[in-house]
Amino acid sequence: MMLYPTLYIATTASLALWFLYRSDEERERWLQRIFFGFFLGYALVVFTADVKFGVKLWVLFRDLLVLGLLGTVFQLATHKRLWFMGAALASAVFLAWFVPAQMSGSLHTLEATPVSYDPDGELLLELAEGADQDVLSTPAYKYDLTFSTAFEVGEADLTELDDYLVVNIPESHLADLEDILNDLRAVPEVDWVEPNERISISPVTGEKLPGVNKKFGVNDPGISELWGFEAMAVNDLYRLLRQQSGKPAKTALIAILDTGVDANHEDLSANYKSLNSTDDNDPRGHGTHCAGIAAAVTNNGLGIASFSPGASYVQVTSIKVLNASGMGTQKSIISGMIKAADAGADVISMSLGGLSNQSKERAYRKAVKYANDKGAIVVAAAGNANRNAKNYVPAAVDGVISVSAVDNELRKAVFSNYVTDLKRGIAAPGVGIYSTIPGNQYDTYNGTSMATPYVAGLLGLMKSFKPGLTTDQAYQILNKTGKSTQQTDQTGKLIQPAKAVEQVLSASGG
Repeated sequence: MMLYPTLYIATTASLALWFLYRSDEERERWLQRIFFGFFLGYALVVFTADVKFGVKLWVLFRDLLVLGLLGTVFQLATHKRLWFMGAALASAVFLAWFVPAQMSGSLHTLEATPVSYDPDGELLLELAEGADQDVLSTPAYKYDLTFSTAFEVGEADLTELDDYLVVNIPESHLADLEDILNDLRAVPEVDWVEPNERISISPVTGEKLPGVNKKFGVNDPGISELWGFEAMAVNDLYRLLRQQSGKPAKTALIAILDTGVDANHEDLSANYKSLNSTDDNDPRGHGTHCAGIAAAVTNNGLGIASFSPGASYVQVTSIKVLNASGMGTQKSIISGMIKAADAGADVISMSLGGLSNQSKERAYRKAVKYANDKGAIVVAAAGNANRNAKNYVPAAVDGVISVSAVDNELRKAVFSNYVTDLKRGIAAPGVGIYSTIPGNQYDTYNGTSMATPYVAGLLGLMKSFKPGLTTDQAYQILNKTGKSTQQTDQTGKLIQPAKAVEQVLSASGG
């Protein structure tokens, strides 16, 4: 059990015992001390939690109110042991419900999630420009380190990522990680070195929510399941595109960096562009679900619809950066971003992320800049831990549009990280999202993973009319035309596709 609920339950139990043995002066004194010890531990966990101060105050207020009510019950029941035992049992049942219920909301954020490193002992290292690997000979000899090129870059003059190396630590020296890092950092020609952090997806199985009765002018049967289409006024978008006389300037390419995509899915194949056949399958299903949200074939009489009513607007492609278990590394994510940018992607969509530290984002920043310089807009999920997204990568990396999730009441989804402290935070539906999964099937998921491809799909549509649209320009449009949510300060504005596309058309003279 996690630290927060353990201490809270222990505090409540010691309070009950304190009241039970109030007639025994010696026991009462010791139980009083135990109670205050547990309570101070509980309060310390709350105050040091990585959540907003307002959340901490709310948690304290709520928990102390419950504790006070339980204390009153214990006091009233102390004169009869049988009554007390009944009250204690009822309180235990209540806590068994109360704690898990709260853990699905703000409380589960009070448990720190450790940063996870690549289990094979890989480091990422940047050498100063012009430096040779020979400068690493001393630590290499000491720890039996080997080196290899980290990233293959199409246009090396745009970035320094070609100066990055993978440092391989043999199993016999994995315990020496901190010493190895210190020795490498002591080499003057080493500009940066960090462990190759692990990245993962954390989708939440969702239940279907009440859908919509509108047909939106399309014949896809699953449209009734897409409650978010009404919240995002997609009917207005389709109407706008039907009235638009000019053709899009290009077919924008959206790259899904994930577990792969089922390229043969009935609702995706017509909008799918293959870059590598090894990426055209999806053993997990997560990438296929995201691809459907971003670019499902609209008005084909099958499955669901996307923002784009025809293949002339957007195509979707797949680059595998996660394995079948949904795990990847900083290196695999950055390599995928480079591949996508070199393939001409207009939008790079990443429904993934992990806890990190801003001091370790150097390689990510260079990768995002490389993608931006090559004309790609990078979108990433804010994360599903109900924490501050500023500590999650790649969502927190400068140059990324970070996406939070809202529910059907336009409140921040209970699991969604908040984007308050991020420069480019935006919101999209992320609860009860119905989309494609492998084998011509469909299913409902929850997560910022689902919100992200909504934004990616809209950005692809916008870039089909204005290919030169930059990240800053795109975000300004999304934010200006977006709709306020119940918690806009935490989520950012909810995207409104029709208004955003209208802005693009107006700016481009369409």
